[in-house]
Amino acid sequence: MENLYIAPTIRTPEIIFDYAKGELELIGRSIPEHAMQYYTPLFNWIDEYVTKPKSCTTLNVKMEYFNTSSSKCVLEIIKKLKKLTENNLQLIVNWYYEEDDIDIKRTGEDFQVLTDFSFQFHGIDDLF
Repeated sequence: MENLYIAPTIRTPEIIFDYAKGELELIGRSIPEHAMQYYTPLFNWIDEYVTKPKSCTTLNVKMEYFNTSSSKCVLEIIKKLKKLTENNLQLIVNWYYEEDDIDIKRTGEDFQVLTDFSFQFHGIDDLF
């Protein structure tokens, strides 16, 4: 399976999906005009990944900001990956946020409740 890399822009995050490592990263900000169109290749990659996953998969979310439509897409990514746990595979969701960014932290906490899955929260001084 091929890795997926999408370079960041002013409106879209950097995407690093590394199959060999079982590591997926979303980094930056996400305010694309058409979020579903932007995220569809990510959904497709994950749909293929879950058919032959690694024993441990890590999702690192390092977002400084995302709009409502992107929020729905990030939540969908987590839901798709959570299916791995149904097959006794390990999933780790690392949610990074700047210490003073309560909104991003709360969004992660909301996603944790919505997915019924425990995240690891990492407050750091400067995300970018």
